[in-house]
Amino acid sequence: MTIPKYDKLIFEISKPGRKGYTLPPNDVPPKDVTELIPEKFLRKVPANLPETSENQVVRHYVNISTKNHHIDKGFYPLGSCTMKYNPKVNEVTSSMPGFRNTHPHTPEQHSQGALELMYELAGMLTEISGLKAASLQPAAGAQGELTGLLMIRAYHDKQGNPRKKIIVPDSAHGTNPASVTLAGYESVNVKSNESGTVDLEDLGRVVDEDVAGIMLTNPNTLGIFESQIIQIEKMMRDVGALLYMDGANLNALLGISRPGDMGFDCVHINLHKTFSTPHGGGGPGSGPVAVSERLEPFLPVPRVIKADGRYRLDYDYPDSIGKVHAFFGNFGMLVRAYTYMRMHGPEGLRGISENAIINANYLLARLRDHYELKYDAPVMHEFVLSASRQKAMGVRAMDIAKRLLDYGFHSPTVYFPLIVKEALMIEPTETETKETLDAFADALIKINEEVKSDQDLVLQAPHTTPVKRLDDVRAAKEINLCYKE
Repeated sequence: MTIPKYDKLIFEISKPGRKGYTLPPNDVPPKDVTELIPEKFLRKVPANLPETSENQVVRHYVNISTKNHHIDKGFYPLGSCTMKYNPKVNEVTSSMPGFRNTHPHTPEQHSQGALELMYELAGMLTEISGLKAASLQPAAGAQGELTGLLMIRAYHDKQGNPRKKIIVPDSAHGTNPASVTLAGYESVNVKSNESGTVDLEDLGRVVDEDVAGIMLTNPNTLGIFESQIIQIEKMMRDVGALLYMDGANLNALLGISRPGDMGFDCVHINLHKTFSTPHGGGGPGSGPVAVSERLEPFLPVPRVIKADGRYRLDYDYPDSIGKVHAFFGNFGMLVRAYTYMRMHGPEGLRGISENAIINANYLLARLRDHYELKYDAPVMHEFVLSASRQKAMGVRAMDIAKRLLDYGFHSPTVYFPLIVKEALMIEPTETETKETLDAFADALIKINEEVKSDQDLVLQAPHTTPVKRLDDVRAAKEINLCYKE
């Protein structure tokens, strides 16, 4: 079989002497490279880099991009990850020269526009969360978690009682226990009840004066709202503990309910999830943290403040935990989120959550008769089905996920949360049309029929992708990214 030209590695289409760039004449006096870089850091052998023309480079990578599944190409229903479409107007504003070319060391008097945007964005996030103040520094949700926990530690240290434990429900996001450990605490697990919410009896068993706080994902990873939050808050306050909310699922709550009104002291907000900045490989993340009066003194520095009609960076907070990120956060993500929020306004933001909830419940209604639903409770923005019935017939959740690729859909999250066996965690987001949701539901229903009638079709999937069925374990253990002649 002849391999099409643009399915080859870029090294295979490389020819010596070809160039994909043109540089202007050097206007700097030449120097020997060893004067600039110590010899011990210099290569002994030139790097093995491909040599291709500009059109070869462009065609090669455009072709590769069409083989990869991404949110601009098709539906991406990853539960928990909230892979929503990123409006292109966000890219327009973040590319404006005044934002794009601003250097972090630019003096305050020349950065008033950037500082004003940060000041207003922090204000919007505190209003949305119902809390007192916010930091835009954390570079991702997980770093937001760690920042919140470090502030909780600083709070208890200030009280003269550092404490040892953080409670993490079994329906929490997977990063929570890791963040707890990094912050120097012991993670204490509590179970979910038959409704998919925190088991209060199990919670009462572990709550004591060694507990610094609880990390609660709300809505939780089952897509279920923690309706017992008043009781949970009382149990925490009775022992002097704080409440942290993992706000990764905040896109279910905008304009409907606020963490601060529920009694939370801290919440991190994933801008790439709720406010449509690029996710994962699409760009650096951003996980601002909003806090109550209890934790406000411990926020990272610097903070953007407004004084005498001007914006400036303020470092004068003696109880601050210090910096958690170089400079002031991933600024390009802040511009994108600010654009998104200003375009929608308060009513539009509420509409985002309402549509996310409607879409999730519509999909659940279409699929619940074809897949098992362990926790049959009203859901918010996402839901978790189980492929346990299909597994009993010899087909697992991973097989179903791979078969979905043949229908042109990325799979939902599989095998998480761990409290649901053969989990299929589905989040449609608010950005998808009814036609897309119906096509996705039809595909999952069809795959269920294939499990009954032609299992090999599912077990050997995918059949239509550039790379067919891989040995996942071998691919993870024996990864090879090197090209050799």
